[in-house]
Amino acid sequence: MNNQAFKSGFVSIIGRPNVGKSTFLNRVIGQKIAIMSDKPQTTRNKIQGVYTENDSQIIFIDTPGIHKPKHKLGDFMMKVAQNTLKEVDLVLFMINAVEGYGRGDEFIIERLKETKTPVFLVVNKIDEVHPDELFPLIDHYKSLFPFKQIIPISALQGNNVGTLLDLIKEFLPEGPQYYPADQVTDHPERFIVSELIREKVLHLTREEVPHSIAVAIDSMKRRPNGDIIDVQATIVVERDSQKGIVIGKQGKVLKEVGQRARVDIEALLGSKVFLELWVKVQKDWRNKQSQLRDFGFREDEY
Repeated sequence: MNNQAFKSGFVSIIGRPNVGKSTFLNRVIGQKIAIMSDKPQTTRNKIQGVYTENDSQIIFIDTPGIHKPKHKLGDFMMKVAQNTLKEVDLVLFMINAVEGYGRGDEFIIERLKETKTPVFLVVNKIDEVHPDELFPLIDHYKSLFPFKQIIPISALQGNNVGTLLDLIKEFLPEGPQYYPADQVTDHPERFIVSELIREKVLHLTREEVPHSIAVAIDSMKRRPNGDIIDVQATIVVERDSQKGIVIGKQGKVLKEVGQRARVDIEALLGSKVFLELWVKVQKDWRNKQSQLRDFGFREDEY
């Protein structure tokens, strides 16, 4: 009989935008719960991913990339990221080995100095650099902060991710199993469905519609026969010109968004999906508190 105590705890993943936090989370969880894009600041809410083994449960919190805010939505994202540092058992500070040290890292390290939580430095994207380039980079970060562990990984390829998980477990306290073993996130399905649609818009519109989009799920219902789930969603943009870009010539872009999103949503829900999408303009929604609340950005939850 195994008498080993069960360990559990909360682990925050922080870092500059676009260092691979969501890629890492999806790799560990084994399915897509956080959207990925090469645009910075893709993650807006705290995405909680749950990783369970026989002897442990790690609840990962993928925070918005820490950056200087430019609007109310940016302020919200920054508060989420910074508040998370106080609530967890361990912080993973992820950096991009390709980009190296940047001013954003200086900002984050100053925040880390204000917390008593242990911090690991996770050097991601090591598959894209020569090993000789890693040593001076690691030495530089070591000179700035007393990290408990420094682990080079490739979230995309999976290199060293298992080693990182083992080290995390060593730092976790004994504790309960917070979530059922088969649960991989605490977010409702509607939230993840809206995020999957938003991801496709980001991919297909490239630079034209950066972060001025939100997705609201208007309705998500299973048909009486149980075979198909009907999903109706509205893509919200800030300007008429963006509406034209999201719809595309003869509706081509919107159709492609729908087709790609449907594949991911069906994989998530395990059922056939009929997806209907609309595009609506709500001017300057990122600076309006009431509209931020409508899209799920609620300060009082954090």
